[in-house]
Amino acid sequence: MKHSQKELRTMMGWYNDGMGWGGWLVMLLGMVAFWGLVIWAVVVLFRDSRADDSRPAHPDPLNTLDERFARGEIDETEYRDRADVLRAVHH
Repeated sequence: MKHSQKELRTMMGWYNDGMGWGGWLVMLLGMVAFWGLVIWAVVVLFRDSRADDSRPAHPDPLNTLDERFARGEIDETEYRDRADVLRAVHH
């Protein structure tokens, strides 16, 4: 009867009553790595992808007009007429 109790105790105790300090160290490092990975994934997934975009949410109409004039989409007369209207409305 004693023999079967010892076998049961050894089987239930896993590694003769514990993992030892090496097992606990590996478990600790594994948990730190796991949670570090989870936190990193959350940061990467929810990071604002538009943070690198330097354009404002609502571009200034005069800047847009300047860009169109610089690209040659409008001539100088049209540029001055539209700029005057925009300056009168905004100020």
